[in-house]
Amino acid sequence: ILGISSVIYPLAVSKGTVWKEIPFSLLAVLLVGVMANDRWLDQADVSVLSRIDGIVFLSFFLIFLIYTASIAQTLPGIVDHIPRREFSRVKSIAWIVIGLAGLTLGGKWIVDGAVHFAEQVGISQSIIGLTIVAVGTSLPELATSVMAARKKNIDIAVGNIVGSNIFNVFFILGVSSVIKPLPLQSGLNFDIAVAILAAALLFFFMFTEKKHVLDRWEGILFILLYIGYSIYSIMRL
Repeated sequence: ILGISSVIYPLAVSKGTVWKEIPFSLLAVLLVGVMANDRWLDQADVSVLSRIDGIVFLSFFLIFLIYTASIAQTLPGIVDHIPRREFSRVKSIAWIVIGLAGLTLGGKWIVDGAVHFAEQVGISQSIIGLTIVAVGTSLPELATSVMAARKKNIDIAVGNIVGSNIFNVFFILGVSSVIKPLPLQSGLNFDIAVAILAAALLFFFMFTEKKHVLDRWEGILFILLYIGYSIYSIMRL
């Protein structure tokens, strides 16, 4: 998503995002790599994201929320430049409830459809999750970041993706593993390594050529890497 967005318009990243949010995103995937390797680190029979792991993830998510709240502020005069629509309290709550219901149903349909498709064509559920489901659930972030890049709202384009990565790891994995421990296949180590590489590359690119800018060629490289990863994931079936 950042690759496509930076191809549309080079993304100048704020100093706070470079030194805080992006490293926090890298920390998230590194923690997944550590917690997903019980068999290697503890000589356990099976690698599992346990409830304790989930609590650790949620603790980091709470830290992230506190940090986000601490930097949240309204800039003088910014409201005058942001178009907005006024809704009554009842209508606002209604839209929130409808949106949450739509997300819940949509998520269930995507998962059920992906599982059924995997069973029909003999593809492992992990591959479906890493490709079709991952792309499908990322479409809202893609639309948001692309539109933000076109309108040159760079902080939204970058913050949307980095924040989403942090939320997915610390909150989604945290809540899921607290509800029920998640057994992990050893083959996921490659996918986790790719996620770590992507986060590390993003941080590295903040210091190449134009400082704190994700250039078009770097975006193209991200896109090519994802295409290569997708092809490899399908070929290793």
